[in-house]
Amino acid sequence: MTNSKKSSNNSSKSNELYAIAETSGQQFWFEVDRYYDIDRLNAKEKDKITLEKVLLLKDKDSISVGKPYVKDAKIELEVVSHKRDKKILVYKMRPKKKTRRKMGHRQELTRVMVKSITIGKSAPKSSSKKETVKKETKPKSEKSTN
Repeated sequence: MTNSKKSSNNSSKSNELYAIAETSGQQFWFEVDRYYDIDRLNAKEKDKITLEKVLLLKDKDSISVGKPYVKDAKIELEVVSHKRDKKILVYKMRPKKKTRRKMGHRQELTRVMVKSITIGKSAPKSSSKKETVKKETKPKSEKSTN
């Protein structure tokens, strides 16, 4: 009996919701109610940010893989704080030339908390706006050709 309980616990862990998304040139494994340090974003604290470049989304029983992105998938983040990473030393030396250069670098980071991971259709409104813009531009181009 204890073995079956352990296997059920492992299966419950595999049912968790997570997503792999691309932001600031890197790919991150996002889970709900966890915080991550990503490259500095131009946002204030307590701002909400949505990521739409979701590469993979795992829901309870299904896995969605994008080509290259999963359609209608979003990750909502909240900016917690801005901080700086640990200092790294950059040392450049050209042998036999008496050239040495020592510099330091601290990467600026933004700490974000994942609020939700969703998949659904909320984009048709923006696509209909694009269609109306296209309709307006076509008659103008026809009038100019006449």
